[in-house]
Amino acid sequence: MQDLSGEISLARIDASIVVIRLSGDWIRGAKIKPVERVLADLADARPFSRLCLHASDLGKWDSRLPTYLLKILDDCQINEIEVDVSALPAGVQGLLKLARAVPERADVRRTAQPTPVLAKIGKAVLNGLADAKGLISFIGEILLAGCAMMRGRARFRTGDLFLCIQEAGPGALAIVTLISLLVGLILAFVGAVQLAMFGAQIFIADLVGLGTVREMGALMTAVIMSGRTGAAYAAQLGTMNVNSEIDALKTMGISPMEFLVLPRMLALILMLPLLCLYADLMGIIGGATVTVSAFDVSLIQYINESRKAVHLTDFGIGLFKSLVFAVLIATAGCMRGMQCGRSASAVGDAATAAVVNSIVYIVVADSVITLICNRLGI
Repeated sequence: MQDLSGEISLARIDASIVVIRLSGDWIRGAKIKPVERVLADLADARPFSRLCLHASDLGKWDSRLPTYLLKILDDCQINEIEVDVSALPAGVQGLLKLARAVPERADVRRTAQPTPVLAKIGKAVLNGLADAKGLISFIGEILLAGCAMMRGRARFRTGDLFLCIQEAGPGALAIVTLISLLVGLILAFVGAVQLAMFGAQIFIADLVGLGTVREMGALMTAVIMSGRTGAAYAAQLGTMNVNSEIDALKTMGISPMEFLVLPRMLALILMLPLLCLYADLMGIIGGATVTVSAFDVSLIQYINESRKAVHLTDFGIGLFKSLVFAVLIATAGCMRGMQCGRSASAVGDAATAAVVNSIVYIVVADSVITLICNRLGI
């Protein structure tokens, strides 16, 4: 295989003119003198006022040649040296002209200055106030849309509502089944390690039943739906915002809150409690699988112990939590979608913010409800 090489030589014509001659092949894989050495040779040859580029013996070339020459041209521009490129191939001249058609912004390579701590704190406070203002405004618009629905004046399509119900409910059964079974298995194993030390394996049913019904069923289902449905709502509404579909609805006198947000919120409020009940059942089944197969507890004993430990009040607490979580997830997802910017990256940012906000809201609300139930003794 023939070795490819590109040659570059520098010669002085007189006191004010220096010539650079290019020859050989300037393509990928060719051996070429580093441009830093050429720039050093030019620095040694100063002072001169004119640089001529010749390429009469030039062979094959690709983008490597104009990229190489651009660095030489930049150095000459800094040192106020005139460059003559008329002897270069027409293609190279065109690429060099195109590359230098738009000058580089003066502040592009500016070194980023560190932001003061107080400025960071102030910016975070202002962003928090802006988010709080947006949340309050969004809640107010949702309440107005809800009042319009109660009066029978809300404008949205029933087909959209059923489509949202299908996506938020039956479409999530597979992932809810998997996660709920695994959570039940984990709770059973964690409890069994300690309870087996005292020969109290039967109380695994109490641990799994109460933990799933009061806490983990609603919490894990909400986390799943925040990542699945909440992010989808933000992405859908954000894409509509980018495509100006929401502006079109406003132009036609149709409220986007009624037409787009209300069906999604209603669907999630209707489906999340049902998914929570289903998750409770799957979690108990997962705990029963571990207890019956790995410990000296029969299925009948496990069912009877679960019936004694879990009451309707526990189911009520779990369902109430799931209802609150549904409102929070739908609010976070739809709000971030409606506030989305006008670029493709803004849609991804809106989906990410929707998931983060949903999980934060869920954890805070779960903590508050748990503390209230503890204070009330239920």
